[in-house]
Amino acid sequence: MEGMMKRAKHEGILLIVGLMASAAGLDAQHVGPGGFVGLSFVAANPVGEMGTLVDNGFGMEVSGGAPMAAGGHLRARVDLGVIIYGMEQTFYCDFTCRFGSDVTTTNSILYASVGPEIVLARGDIEPYVHAGAGLSFFVTSSHMDDYAGYGPNLDTTNYSDTVFGWRYGGGLRMRAGGRAFIDVGVEKVDNQVANYLTQGDVVDQPDGSVLLYPNRSDADLMSFRVGVSFALR
Repeated sequence: MEGMMKRAKHEGILLIVGLMASAAGLDAQHVGPGGFVGLSFVAANPVGEMGTLVDNGFGMEVSGGAPMAAGGHLRARVDLGVIIYGMEQTFYCDFTCRFGSDVTTTNSILYASVGPEIVLARGDIEPYVHAGAGLSFFVTSSHMDDYAGYGPNLDTTNYSDTVFGWRYGGGLRMRAGGRAFIDVGVEKVDNQVANYLTQGDVVDQPDGSVLLYPNRSDADLMSFRVGVSFALR
């Protein structure tokens, strides 16, 4: 586990060094965006203690940046996203078993962060690095499909926890045409110790009660993004 964390940090250092090296050879004839908004698909890989309990997760992220100084090379960046790292479906039957519904339980992380982004070179290809501080909201919720017409009260939150975390990483924006850029990147998330549920940690009892078996551990992630961003003039 310790070796995995060291390897992740080493990969992050190599990424930053590689971006700085590539920036030195870029042609800045075409000016890139001063600010941007973007939408990305995210694949998250839990590392450390959480990596022994949770498989990979997937989700979406919305990002935005506004120029602060240095001709657009320094930006204020905001990231908002959700990652689903577990999902299971069970069939619920009432005591007469005349009515039944599928119950879907989802394990998710909702997160938000804000911090600086440094654009190493502006143009048709933009390498950048960024860092941020924010919150991660770990939540397990269940939803019952309303096959029998029970009404609107079909969603419940089984368990949740909110922790502070640091986020840092880097990536490349490559012009796809006009103001559109293909945006790829990698991020490391260092969260505080979190309490969370995984698949199988919500157990229904014969009497209708529910038992929860929460986990408590470091909740660090490596995430990989691919999406599209649009320049703001």
